[in-house]
Amino acid sequence: MSKQKTWTAKTADLKSDWFVVDATDQVLGRLASSVAKILRGKHKPTFTPHLNTGDHVIIINAAKAKVSGAKLTGKMYTRYAVKGMLQHNTLGADMLTRLRIYAGAEHGHQAQQPKVITFDSKGDIKLG
Repeated sequence: MSKQKTWTAKTADLKSDWFVVDATDQVLGRLASSVAKILRGKHKPTFTPHLNTGDHVIIINAAKAKVSGAKLTGKMYTRYAVKGMLQHNTLGADMLTRLRIYAGAEHGHQAQQPKVITFDSKGDIKLG
């Protein structure tokens, strides 16, 4: 009987893409969990837990994101909503550096040729 070996990614195999997410009229928590999944790299078949296999994410129109209930008036948002959904170590801090958030529609990352990405109601990725 032959042994099966589990494939694991090497740092030379990793390639990161750039994505743009429009936060207009999207619920903050669902948007944050979907973006955290992209930053972590769980959407890729080459996901490896101990390496940074994620992509770069640019969030535009963050000022137009929605919050449910009375959170808009009763809660102060002072930190990234995505930070708590990543690993709490140096790998998570490295993943967080790949996130760029802009209140308006303008961003300075056109040279990276980011792809527009949207999410459905369940938080799954729809390239658009």
